[in-house]
Amino acid sequence: MARKGTSIRLSSSRISSSLLLSMFATFASFYVAGRLWQESQTRVHLISELHRVTGQGKSAISVDDTLKIIACREQKKTLAALEMELSAARQQGFVPKRTTDGTETKKRPLVVIGIMTSLGNKKKRDAVRQAWMGTGASLKKIETEKGVIARFVIGRSANKGDSMDKSIDAENSQTDDFIILDDVVEAPEEASKKVKLFFAYAADRWDAQFYAKANDNIYVNMDVLGSTLAAHLGNPRAYIGCMKSGEVFSEPNQKWYEPEWWKFGDKKSYFRHAYGEMYVITHALARFVSINRDILHAYAHDDVSTGSWFVGLDVKHVDEGKFCCSAWSSEAICAGV
Repeated sequence: MARKGTSIRLSSSRISSSLLLSMFATFASFYVAGRLWQESQTRVHLISELHRVTGQGKSAISVDDTLKIIACREQKKTLAALEMELSAARQQGFVPKRTTDGTETKKRPLVVIGIMTSLGNKKKRDAVRQAWMGTGASLKKIETEKGVIARFVIGRSANKGDSMDKSIDAENSQTDDFIILDDVVEAPEEASKKVKLFFAYAADRWDAQFYAKANDNIYVNMDVLGSTLAAHLGNPRAYIGCMKSGEVFSEPNQKWYEPEWWKFGDKKSYFRHAYGEMYVITHALARFVSINRDILHAYAHDDVSTGSWFVGLDVKHVDEGKFCCSAWSSEAICAGV
């Protein structure tokens, strides 16, 4: 009888174990089936959403790729919103605005003007300071209120460290309104290099909307300049000035002699470029000059050189009569003095 009881208990134990295993397997099957059903429903939902958005009908695209597409679309919407905010900010002008805590936010300068000057031209510089550029507090006021940064641009004497260099250093210590290019020798044949290095230096130092080259014998109307440039904020690669083209002079005894005249073809005619008294380029073009300063060619005249740098680029040439400095009027930007 003891053996029989033991056998019955062993049989009951095996039945219980089998029942538990069966129940566990059943529950596991339900769980797996539920997860598979949930995943399939998710796939159906994502694919239907993709079809609704793209209108492409049936697709074999994976769920992972679908999620990437949806994420990219969301990022695109975010970027579009940021671009709209940036565009609106640019239309607000160039006067610094105050934040809610009363501090001023740093506003992007409208334009950096490089006034090309020479070692012996102090009288001209003083005339420019008195007429439109200002000095000291008035110079800073123009920068903060109008967003116009003006600096004289000069190289070094052929005999570096001589009395002429020391005179410029002394003048700059009083006025603090120079960009001194140590790698440029003050000479007519270095004019193109001087302009090129000014654009490079200014683009590296100031994140302005525009960069202008001007001579030290012209008067600049700041208000007209500001309103004119504001109209071109939507042109990222604009080259603005009093545009011209004309004969390339091939004889050494001619005033505007071009030693490399043969590069301009049999008709010896210049491509379209701005008069050298004053012209403006946008931030993107100034950055292009900065990045490529070592390989941009310099012709005999700086206005021709500047025009040549943009011939092969997708640049908008803006022929603006207000930059024709020889014809002064109340609406002109510049005038010879």
